[in-house]
Amino acid sequence: MLGAGLNEARATDLTSRPVLKDTIVVRLPNQATITLVVRDAAQLRQMKNYQLDSLTSRLASYITQAEKAAQSASTDQVTVQFYPDKDQPGKNLPEQIRITTRKKKANTNRVDVMLNKTFGVSVTTDENGNKSYGSMETKSKEQRQAQRDSNRVKALQRKSSSINLIMDVGLNALVNQKPNVGLGQTGNVDLRTAGSRYINLGFDSETRLGGKRSPVSLIVGPEFSFNNFMLSGNNKWVNADGVTTVVKETDGRQFEKSKLTTSSVNLPLMLQLKLHDSHGKSTFHLGAGGFVGYRLGSHTKLKYISEGNVYKDKDEGSYNLENFLYGAQGTIGYGSLQLFAKYNMNELFKTNAGPSAQVLSFGLRIFGN
Repeated sequence: MLGAGLNEARATDLTSRPVLKDTIVVRLPNQATITLVVRDAAQLRQMKNYQLDSLTSRLASYITQAEKAAQSASTDQVTVQFYPDKDQPGKNLPEQIRITTRKKKANTNRVDVMLNKTFGVSVTTDENGNKSYGSMETKSKEQRQAQRDSNRVKALQRKSSSINLIMDVGLNALVNQKPNVGLGQTGNVDLRTAGSRYINLGFDSETRLGGKRSPVSLIVGPEFSFNNFMLSGNNKWVNADGVTTVVKETDGRQFEKSKLTTSSVNLPLMLQLKLHDSHGKSTFHLGAGGFVGYRLGSHTKLKYISEGNVYKDKDEGSYNLENFLYGAQGTIGYGSLQLFAKYNMNELFKTNAGPSAQVLSFGLRIFGN
């Protein structure tokens, strides 16, 4: 069967994988090897009934047909199936021969031949038309998983730095609020929780610290943040005489929305610990560090209905907000789930120019490091 130089063939039952007990190995002068693995000695003695010389000629013809089909195909892979036993019944030929040709480069291709889906050989044709032969072993599920794990671990070790697109979605809260009697502020500013949303987008550079297996990396931005502070009740943000306050609406309008929105650019600097399991998949990860930033813009927005019409009043301005920002932030997660928290250490408004409070943002990292 393998007179053309096929490296390895295994004869086995077509309906189930046998227990490997008896084996014959034949080494040919051209360095090819024929390996026959059978269930028992009786099955081994039956090998004389097979027309191996006829199969060799037939297999060479099949490979030629498969190569021609690959040359004219529009895809990189072509599979052709033959049924020798149906063509010539009673001659102990294989029930099925499947030949898969994979193109490599110009004037070259590779042909994989599977006999009854149990064993096979590969035939590679180079640019000069020379053929080389090799064995094609069917890998178990465990072997394929081990190969994927090995490739994943090697990729992690080669990857010393990367750029990651990140997206955070969460909520804002005002913390550490203090009354300011001089500004007429005697109570806390109440925010509508669901409406006080936080969104953060950015490109973080991740650089591994230490050797190839080090789980520690350095993270640096930039990131763009959008903070909404939506008031509860029928209140609104008012900027008058250099002071921003929260006042209750008195002209009868009922607000559907009353919010202050700010945008900023931030530069985080964090250390990250990222662990992986034996398969190379990410497990526990933890990041901590700080950030500095600058306010890009701000505005207030009122939405209300009057005489059946919907109105949206938007007023842009600084609203006495701090321009320069700084604080601490961190992430924690397991696998694909990752949470974040961000704490502004400076106050939201300038001193004695607005409510005394700091901002805490928290939520879910949709994708990122």
